Amino acid sequence: MSYVFTKQFSTPVFNGKISVNTGLFIDGQYVHAIDRKTIKVIDPTNESAITEVACAMEEDVDAAVKAADRAYRETWGLQVPGYERGRLLNRLADLLEQNIDEVSAIEAIDCGKMFLHVKTMDIANVLSIIRYFAGWADKVSGKTIETEESKFAYTRYEPVGVCGLITPWNFPIMVTASKIAPALAAGNTVVIKPSEVTPLSALKLGEFTAEAGFPPGVFNVIPGYGTVAGQALSENPLVRKISLTGSTSTGRIIMETASKTNLKRTTLELGGKSPNLIFDDADLEQAVRWSSLGIFHHSGQMCSAGSRIYVQEGIYDKFLAAFTVASQAGQPGSVFDAATSQGPVVSLVQYERVMGYIKAGTTAGARIHVGGTRIGTTGYYIQPTIFVDATADMSIVREEIFGPVAVIIRFKNEADAIEMANDSMYGLASNIFTADVSRALRVANALDAGCVNINMASIADSRVPFGGIKGSGFGKELGEYALGAYTNVKAVQINIGTNL
Repeated sequence: MSYVFTKQFSTPVFNGKISVNTGLFIDGQYVHAIDRKTIKVIDPTNESAITEVACAMEEDVDAAVKAADRAYRETWGLQVPGYERGRLLNRLADLLEQNIDEVSAIEAIDCGKMFLHVKTMDIANVLSIIRYFAGWADKVSGKTIETEESKFAYTRYEPVGVCGLITPWNFPIMVTASKIAPALAAGNTVVIKPSEVTPLSALKLGEFTAEAGFPPGVFNVIPGYGTVAGQALSENPLVRKISLTGSTSTGRIIMETASKTNLKRTTLELGGKSPNLIFDDADLEQAVRWSSLGIFHHSGQMCSAGSRIYVQEGIYDKFLAAFTVASQAGQPGSVFDAATSQGPVVSLVQYERVMGYIKAGTTAGARIHVGGTRIGTTGYYIQPTIFVDATADMSIVREEIFGPVAVIIRFKNEADAIEMANDSMYGLASNIFTADVSRALRVANALDAGCVNINMASIADSRVPFGGIKGSGFGKELGEYALGAYTNVKAVQINIGTNL
């Protein structure tokens, strides 16, 4: 039996205990890693160790995959009707909702997010995602195809098999839900490799899947490092599908690795450098509010963060003044303090990465309008930062920073805005702010992006597909489109005539 981490909290917004089994979750139970290696989990608000979790090596990954493969063939997959898979997913959502305070607290301390934000935003989305796909579980159906009178043809959707799911550290439980819900609804089994930085909520999910009644082996969690556990999962020949949310550089490695043994299907939701296009006729107050949320929420640690803000020259000065005020409204503090509205970046590595980009921006000649320094001496807090006087060739304009850093640049007209927005290797999300509906639709159609938001920033919705193009990857998560990533289409033809 593995070690169980417990801690009691007494705060104005959360008064209770959290409990997480820190072993690997394989074949319906928590176990030690074979070599007993562990990973230290750090609280980014104070840089102290929260706990240690088991660290999966190649042998552990292999055990998890074999358990998932056995479950797929014997107790899950096509052996379990869709309505039963949907019932179990709904039961999982119910358990999460019944334990919402504990789950929110686990995610908050692991990521450095505000407890109330996690509870009202992240976990609310998790519940919506799981229940949405629970409803789809018995509705994934094929078609009959008209060919000729002597033949009957039809298609059927079948699960892929064992799916390896590699999740990031910025929205651990929400991204995990966006992968497991369609995968399990379609009849697949899953092996999850959570980020070694934020593994706790995925491990807690193992407990709930067992309580919900999922057969052993259907749901497995193997915390570990990408170069070891992630690579072993991608190479394993029993794994038929890999879904990664991570950086573009990691996506390239996964594509190469996944092709070595059995040409695994891949879904890659990768980096972004999303443009915000703010036209002269935009509602300034709304544009400022959404743009601030779009880059400074969760300290800018979002792949869809609107970090390139292009403002039409007629309102540039007004927008910059108002956006500056909004950027400084964040209040650092305890994740359990209702007044806290700004958290840290997730780790020392990420802190140094973001500060490195800020230094690179100033070295290249951009000017820090506000921010740019550390907040306090404990925890990985960085001031919301606004750069001006930047040019398109600078790293702060071209590369994903994944921190609370925005670059504001003027544009002249619609064509100018579109050219600037599309001048990027990325193509995940784009945001448009304008009162002109015709312009909004013209620009949306012209942008190289998998997702476009008009008069809002990117907000996850269980019903709406999410995913990018170009260097931001391919494939969709969420919405009906996500089911296609976890199913194979089989075509069947039957000769009912007497002739060849």
